[in-house]
Amino acid sequence: MRTLYLSHAAYLDHHTPLGHPERADRLRAVEQVLEREEFQDLIREQAPLGTIDQVARAHPRAFVEHIRNQIPAEGLLRLDSDTTVSPGSYTAALRASGAACQAVDEVMTGLVQNAFSAHRPPGHHAEHMTAMGFCLFNHAAVAARHAQAVHGAERVAIMDFDVHHGNGTQDIFWSDPTVLYASTHQMPLYPGTGALGETGVADNIVNAPLSAGADGAVFREAMESRVLPAIEAFRPDLLIISAGFDAHHRDPLAEINLVEADFAWATRRMMEVADRVCAGRVVSLLEGGYDLLGLSRSVGAHVQALMGH
Repeated sequence: MRTLYLSHAAYLDHHTPLGHPERADRLRAVEQVLEREEFQDLIREQAPLGTIDQVARAHPRAFVEHIRNQIPAEGLLRLDSDTTVSPGSYTAALRASGAACQAVDEVMTGLVQNAFSAHRPPGHHAEHMTAMGFCLFNHAAVAARHAQAVHGAERVAIMDFDVHHGNGTQDIFWSDPTVLYASTHQMPLYPGTGALGETGVADNIVNAPLSAGADGAVFREAMESRVLPAIEAFRPDLLIISAGFDAHHRDPLAEINLVEADFAWATRRMMEVADRVCAGRVVSLLEGGYDLLGLSRSVGAHVQALMGH
């Protein structure tokens, strides 16, 4: 299995306040685990700098310019109570979207079977016109639009197992029947969206909310009963994973009790569906995960599954 791994040191230049859960040490923890011997067969590339044109497929160009204009020359600037930018944040966010597009390029053209991009800031809370929840640009949405615009994908599915609902991805694709968005997440929890009844204009939104305290058995049942059948029935040309690992039992921001094996299982099951409907084409994009040990172990399990181990 040829698996691409994309990252870049520029992500460390996106600074957040002391004590903020979305911090540079998250990326360092991911990079450290993926340096182990079992990951030596990864195809490693530096994330390219994305373009405004790429991001503007998912967000209005005026919004992209607005974010650029908010970047301070020094220090930190709060966009809201959770979301902060620093001098390196715009470049980091552009590079994260560029990595998502590069991953799509290599998967869609068959250079690799699948890809994992470790980047920050994350993306799935960024709505059409709003940066929020630690996120500036919605990289999964940018990737989906890139697959459609550049590679002729007719349908793209996005599966999000971050513990927080991807309100941004749902917002962007609410009225678009060519993109399926499916999510497992804790509810109630930030950002407050993701109810069962939120289905989009063409039943292209599939939410599977989990109650606080849910464990791997509950998560797996939600995947088997709601998420995986929806993806298979949709028959996408590409499957994108919004891979947040904050449903891990160690994570400080939520109360779902998954372990590394649950993420590996979900990855393998999605790969099985992708094998049947889209020639195995899978692009995985890092979202949340705020306990460093839980994050690193979960990413390791996820990427091993992508590699076919």
